[in-house]
Amino acid sequence: MTDAAILAQAAAWLEQGLGVALATVVRTWGSAPRPAGSQLVVNQRGDFAGSVSGGCVEAAVIEAAQGCLRTGAPRRLAFGVTDEQAWEVGLACGGTVEVAVAPLPGPAALAQLLDDLAARRPAVLALDLVAGTATLLHPDDPPAPAAAPLAGHGAQLAQAARAAARRGRSGPLEWPGPATFLRVYAPPVRLVVIGAVHVAQALVPMAQLAGYHALVVDPRPAFAAAARFPGAEVLTAWPEAALARLALDRHTALVALSHQPRIDDPALAAALRAGAFYVGALGSRTTHAARCQRLAAMGLAAGLVERVRGPIGLDLGAEGPGEIAVAILAELLAHLRRPSP
Repeated sequence: MTDAAILAQAAAWLEQGLGVALATVVRTWGSAPRPAGSQLVVNQRGDFAGSVSGGCVEAAVIEAAQGCLRTGAPRRLAFGVTDEQAWEVGLACGGTVEVAVAPLPGPAALAQLLDDLAARRPAVLALDLVAGTATLLHPDDPPAPAAAPLAGHGAQLAQAARAAARRGRSGPLEWPGPATFLRVYAPPVRLVVIGAVHVAQALVPMAQLAGYHALVVDPRPAFAAAARFPGAEVLTAWPEAALARLALDRHTALVALSHQPRIDDPALAAALRAGAFYVGALGSRTTHAARCQRLAAMGLAAGLVERVRGPIGLDLGAEGPGEIAVAILAELLAHLRRPSP
């Protein structure tokens, strides 16, 4: 289930007058079935949504969550996942998982978090693992004093939340304040492919397998045929019109593959101005140098123009559409997971 689906279910239970607890994987060792940040919500009847282990420790977590709702006291649970249990959920060997259970943040914070997800606005939930409380932070906002009990460390907390959101990774916070886990709610990564060419036909399904929302934009009907991109969103439109509707942001990657300046250049300019985390374009070094001159003539600052990756993709010696698509996706992933400060 997606973050939005899990939280929406929790909100529905709250509206029914049911108590709801939130369980979060805060630390793992070995081949734990689910990564840190995985969550499930449990109501007082024992109904749940989400997953913290793939099924092997859920029953114990649900029982602890119901106890938490009765007492109001948070709990931290540690489980050793045996090799046999790991095998049942598709892993080769076991590991250890630590789960924090606490009452769900209040309805106002939950509603705000759902609004953030709908608006593709990054948010971080700072979970105080001692008190069982949560502070909702917005990394894109100017630093503000943190709510108790995290007050007194507001600047450090805001800086850590921005760093976690930039990496797109949840994890424990190493700092002088109370034991805290930062749960990142980042918008799903979008890959906008300009030009419905052969490289795009290889790249789009690869991106979908990686969990990204990939869509293709091309004004040429013969290229932008849905049958050429099964299961993907294809927009038969000029990039200026299509991208204005998409509202590009820093959780978007854009690759220009059409080799047609009148198609690629406006899209590249829009992505750079929107702060897309990755912007690349197909073509030789000579072609790229000419492209940069055109972008500069469109009024883009030199620092923005330099962000365009060209020739696109990691230098793997790739040949053919499939290998070029691999090189592009690899470079995109590096920019996503190892962003520059």
